[in-house]
Amino acid sequence: MIDDPTTASGVSPALPGPVGQSDRILSLDVLRGFALLGILVVNVQAFSMISAAYMNPTAYGDLGGANYWAWLLTHVFFDTKFMTIFSMLFGAGIALMAERAEITGRSAVGLHCRRMLWLMLFGLLHAHLLWYGDILFLYGVCGLVVCWFRKLRPVFLLGAGFVFLSIGTGISFISGLSMPYWPDEPLAEITMDWQPPADVVDAEVAAYRGDWLEQMTHRIPAAIEFETLILLVWGIWRASGLMLVGMALFKLGVFSAERSKRFYLSWIAAAALIGIPVILYGVRQNIAADWDVRYSFFFGPLYNYWAGIVISLGYVGLVMLVCRSGAATFVQGVFAAIGQTALSNYLFQSIICTTVFYGHGLGWFGTVERVEQLCIVVAVWLFQLVVSPLWMRYFRFGPFEWAWRTLTYLRWQPMYRERTREARD
Repeated sequence: MIDDPTTASGVSPALPGPVGQSDRILSLDVLRGFALLGILVVNVQAFSMISAAYMNPTAYGDLGGANYWAWLLTHVFFDTKFMTIFSMLFGAGIALMAERAEITGRSAVGLHCRRMLWLMLFGLLHAHLLWYGDILFLYGVCGLVVCWFRKLRPVFLLGAGFVFLSIGTGISFISGLSMPYWPDEPLAEITMDWQPPADVVDAEVAAYRGDWLEQMTHRIPAAIEFETLILLVWGIWRASGLMLVGMALFKLGVFSAERSKRFYLSWIAAAALIGIPVILYGVRQNIAADWDVRYSFFFGPLYNYWAGIVISLGYVGLVMLVCRSGAATFVQGVFAAIGQTALSNYLFQSIICTTVFYGHGLGWFGTVERVEQLCIVVAVWLFQLVVSPLWMRYFRFGPFEWAWRTLTYLRWQPMYRERTREARD
């Protein structure tokens, strides 16, 4: 949920539009801010290294000593986990927006479709002009799909989500089983993508150390692949499935911290006792296979694909327990500010990282080891943790949230806070 109308249940029957500050559900904002920061730990690998290194850690750079532990920490505790939370929250936002629209007696479909189409446009611009790893286009496409499930009861939403997630697994599993029968050309192509030869590596490094136009030689083909092939065989099934799960969890009161302490503690226990051991076993299997493309491209990721969801739910449980307790109110407020400006913060992460790593900025692409990447992540975190609350003191939305809402509602949105009224609220 990059941005959403996160409201409490009491909604006045007025024209649909962005909600006031007093109507927001704090736990949703806090969880979204938490997820926004966590996702950068994974994305920084794609900003700073060749694209093959995102899935295959042996494809580029040193993987020994501290760098191995940095990769392992990222893989076990971050990889897929925060995208999972984001996707579930996006589904929750769709259910919530539909609920608000229906309370006003208006159809949610037209407004939602316009909202998703604008998000897709933002994603296309982000991917083709800045960073090919964009997620906004995928979320816009999936948002158009899952909207039609929004009225289902939670049990049916969970079932549909499981079906979508299983389709993604099935495609990967069948593709892996059929690989020995592939023609030589596609087999060679996927092998080269997994473990690119030196000349291909050099070409990608040179492109991103070059100026903005030189980067296009890799960025545009990579973005198109994400928006077509990867979307069809992986992205739409996983993201849509998680959005459906998110709708169900929202309706069950999970994201609004309404469930019991025992409920959330059980999720944390499952993450520790099931999720982490399964992912570690998957790492062991990949190492045993020597990261061979025949195993590690199709079968190896499946451990994280499913066990990562368990760990994500453990994170949800942890954040909800903090919100239920009322503790650390200042910290909650900081994370909530990041959550309220998640779209802007997501895009600013791309702006900052491409400026650091690409040739139009510092040009550090391909030179920063995994441990050093985490140091840069912490620096970006600190920046966003400081700036986001300051911004929200004076403005109602982040800059990109403002643009998205204005385009969605076809009405100019007031940007500045009315300090006296909102303080009274």
